Amino acid sequence: MTDGTIIFDPLLPWIAIALLAALLGVSVGLAVWRRLAGWWLRALASLAIFAAITNPAIQQEDRAPLTDIVLVVVDESASQRSGNRPDQNEAAFANVADELAGISNTELRRIDLGDGEGDLGTTLMTAVSSALAEEPRARIAGIIMISDGRVHDLERAPALPAPTHLLLTGEPDDWDRRLLVENAPAFAILGEEVNLTLRIEDQGNAPQEDTVPLSISIDGDVPLTVPVPIGEDVRLPITLPHGGMNVLQFTIPTAEGELTDRNNAAVVQINGVRDRLRVLLVSGEPHPGERTWRNLLKSDSAVDLVHFTILRPPEKQDGVPVNELSLIAFPTRELFLEKINDFDLIIFDRYRRRGILPGAYFENIADYVRQGGAVLISSGPEYGGAESIYRSPLGDILPGAPTARVFEEGFVPQITALGARHPVTAGLDAFKSGAQEDGEGPAWGRWFRLVDVLVPESATTVMSGLDNRPLLSLDRVGEGRVALIASDHSWLWDRGYEGGGPQLELLRRLAHWMMKEPELEEEALWVEPTGQTMRIIRRTLGLETNEVTITHPDGTETIIPLEEVSPGRFEALWDAPEIGLYRLSDGTESTVIALGPSAPREFVETIADGDALAPLIATTGGGIRAIADGDISIRTVRAGRPAAGRGWIGITPREAYRTVDISITPILPAWAFVLLASLLMIGAWLREGRR
Repeated sequence: MTDGTIIFDPLLPWIAIALLAALLGVSVGLAVWRRLAGWWLRALASLAIFAAITNPAIQQEDRAPLTDIVLVVVDESASQRSGNRPDQNEAAFANVADELAGISNTELRRIDLGDGEGDLGTTLMTAVSSALAEEPRARIAGIIMISDGRVHDLERAPALPAPTHLLLTGEPDDWDRRLLVENAPAFAILGEEVNLTLRIEDQGNAPQEDTVPLSISIDGDVPLTVPVPIGEDVRLPITLPHGGMNVLQFTIPTAEGELTDRNNAAVVQINGVRDRLRVLLVSGEPHPGERTWRNLLKSDSAVDLVHFTILRPPEKQDGVPVNELSLIAFPTRELFLEKINDFDLIIFDRYRRRGILPGAYFENIADYVRQGGAVLISSGPEYGGAESIYRSPLGDILPGAPTARVFEEGFVPQITALGARHPVTAGLDAFKSGAQEDGEGPAWGRWFRLVDVLVPESATTVMSGLDNRPLLSLDRVGEGRVALIASDHSWLWDRGYEGGGPQLELLRRLAHWMMKEPELEEEALWVEPTGQTMRIIRRTLGLETNEVTITHPDGTETIIPLEEVSPGRFEALWDAPEIGLYRLSDGTESTVIALGPSAPREFVETIADGDALAPLIATTGGGIRAIADGDISIRTVRAGRPAAGRGWIGITPREAYRTVDISITPILPAWAFVLLASLLMIGAWLREGRR
């Protein structure tokens, strides 16, 4: 119960009371000025009247004391999971809990701070602000933070109502090494060097070393290892090997005693763009489909097309003098010996051997393929004859041997069972122009010529023609790729005959597959990230695929099964628990993906340091103590006094309370004050009358 407090419940508005008090004061003043003997009785009567109108009462409160609250924020972000810091966190919290248990009227609030969404780092001040918003500030006796001091939201620090302390994790001999990659572009032109800047930095009590081995891997291939000096910027020229997304992974080994390996790797994703697709188109003779090939290739501004049509073969002897001919001589030596490697794709359209290209040139074309080039054969009836291009050194790499049979009857091209899973032809049946009468297969226009070929075991037939004979066959030879279309009637689709068909889409995919675009690889594993959600995609020609093992940034593993969403395409969605570098493998294919930066803000600076928080803590009188120095004691100190000393920290008791009940007792009833005023006025009249 508290001491009584006088309160007023006036019967009139305070303005009226003020006017009345002024009148009473004037009347008393006149009495004093006139030297009336009863002036003091008049003054007491005025006070009684004033009390009657203001209605004074005594208020008493029944108060229940409230406990003081100490906020303990435990930093469990990614950097706090390095070394023995998790154990230090728990040991420090247990020490604080034991100390506070010995202080009466004090309770503890624990706030666990984990990793937030994205690359925000350690949001310690945000956590403190949220905790203060949930508790009455009048009850906060102290704030204790258990952290490594690496805070990334210091600008959001609130006004701290009580002594604040930092219990610093880490050891005095901690050290760490990190890898930084700068100047990494999002796009690069194939064949041109990309200059990246790398730097390896040591922090803390690091051992003395001059260089460390740096491993460089592209798309998970066998890494190249080079020595890199420590503490210096290193310029690294990179040439992308293929178009599409190139994943470059840089790794340095984990040294003995290093605090963490989370910042020892970096992943850079660069999209390789072809400046120009250089295509050589050789037409053996004029025919209706020749213009279709030319129009198709010239419609793309990114294609540099060199097209030759053989109009006058060497055996043609019509007596016309050579100097009167307007035809351009076929530059065979320049194209097939000197500049063959300048072309990305060579297309032979209904070409037949006529002595224009000697056998040595065909051998050179075959070597060009084995070294990474691409050749596409669009065959007509000549492919099955004696002048077939197959009957040259080029035949060793072609995916179809002619049987000399050529079928001249209508058929609708079909996608084979394997072709339904192959990225070149998968989903092509969606490009329909109308309904077939039998309702089976894609509704495409017919072709009317098919060259019968025997396909080797190494090749893949993705489209078939008459009686399921091979129509489109693909093969890999050495580092290069070859394709054979066993018909010259694809132009019928372009002309819209019987509704046409997806010629443009088919040839676009075919060209990109031959250019080794990653999105058209038959066997591939890749990830499409959205925030921290991964869409894991596995493409395969097989009917089944293995589960994918995901290696987290901290080394833990998660196994994810995939489901087939379309023929040859398996997918799964997975929410990653944190940002960082993830490695995925199904035992056959592997890939890496960086969610956010591969080395997040948490691992830019990993050595524990309280300097950033020191000015803020000093304003509250608190202190910074290293957990490695041993347990601390907690004392109570008065507000405004230093709250930290050698081996101890302090909290300030707040003596907060809750009002349980309030009682109000009038001093006197209003009528009693009026009676008293009347008696006093009569007494003044009597005294002044006797005088």
